[in-house]
Amino acid sequence: MSQRPTTAIPSTAIIGGGPGGLTLARILQLHGIPSTVFERDEHALARPQGGSLDMHADTGLRALRLAGLENVFRNVARYEDQDGKVYSPEGKLLFSDHDPEGERPEIDRTQLRQLFLDALPRGTVRWGQKVEAVRPLDDGRYAVFANGGENEPFDLVVGADGAWSRVRPLVSDAVPHYEGVIFTELGIDDADGRHPALAALVGHGKMFAKGRSRTLVGQRSSNAHIRVYAALRAPESALKLDAADPDRTRQEIAGHFADFAPGLRALITEAKLLAVRPMYALPVGHRWANRPGVTLIGDAAHLMSPFGGEGANTAMADGADLAMALAQGGDWRQAVAAYEAIMFPRAEEAARGAAEGLKGGVSEDAPDHILEHVAAARERAHPGNRADDGASA
Repeated sequence: MSQRPTTAIPSTAIIGGGPGGLTLARILQLHGIPSTVFERDEHALARPQGGSLDMHADTGLRALRLAGLENVFRNVARYEDQDGKVYSPEGKLLFSDHDPEGERPEIDRTQLRQLFLDALPRGTVRWGQKVEAVRPLDDGRYAVFANGGENEPFDLVVGADGAWSRVRPLVSDAVPHYEGVIFTELGIDDADGRHPALAALVGHGKMFAKGRSRTLVGQRSSNAHIRVYAALRAPESALKLDAADPDRTRQEIAGHFADFAPGLRALITEAKLLAVRPMYALPVGHRWANRPGVTLIGDAAHLMSPFGGEGANTAMADGADLAMALAQGGDWRQAVAAYEAIMFPRAEEAARGAAEGLKGGVSEDAPDHILEHVAAARERAHPGNRADDGASA
């Protein structure tokens, strides 16, 4: 059968409605290119989207600008929540930096997603669509099968569907591997009113407390919410969420941090357990040979640990670069190949940094790695700044 001309606007399916997929859909829309987003969630608030994100100038913020959302982003972004703290396990404050003028403003994941959803035409996102398979057709297109329904053909299918992508096997046989660290995610509501000591401990930004093979991270979100991440290096099966008794699991997590100062350990004992997440990653430098009609963005392409702070930012950069390449007109298949050539080296650099960050951030070493990492990042951003110290938890 004959294939469609490569100069025609491709019918595009985006599998996954996270930051990368929605960035792609929005910028395509601005350039008159429709797309269909298949999202498994039943609605935008069907499940927690995670904590706060800091947007980076050359990736996330650039993507927001290309999506025409820079001004609405500024209305909800938290420029005041860019501070950083590092504690020893004993509760000594090793590093503190107040940074309200920083260039990495914070926004909650739920808020970021809503910015894009509000900007997209009704019907662009199909909610409650669990994609089960994507298969090639004889005419060069690809069929998307969702919710047990009949196939729907598209010229271009973009896998924005995360770690266990249904699209990735069409271009790569790579699978995520366990990185040796389990993250537990917890939340504290109304921290300023109900837990002022913990609110002060975390401050307006992020705080780290690193012990041997265990690390606590506290992160300020909007509406006085604090998101807590308790990370430990252990076999993947060492900790499981007991859905019938989450408090028992939370107590087990707190036991792993028994030698931390009581003020730090309260970040676990006073919080609600939200999730237990073993950390997986794709191989650093993951690439594939271009296959016309299929490509990947975000975690589907370069799953990495959150310790590099690049996951959502690189996903949005991917979506922006692919959209801009397609918007140039001409041969859209060549546009996809051009996007991949840009994305591969950027993703490799970010994934390498994330792997090194996780290795050092949750390790047998003393807190020096975290301290040096945070201090160096602040010094690069603001040469001459000095850390304060002398507090305790």
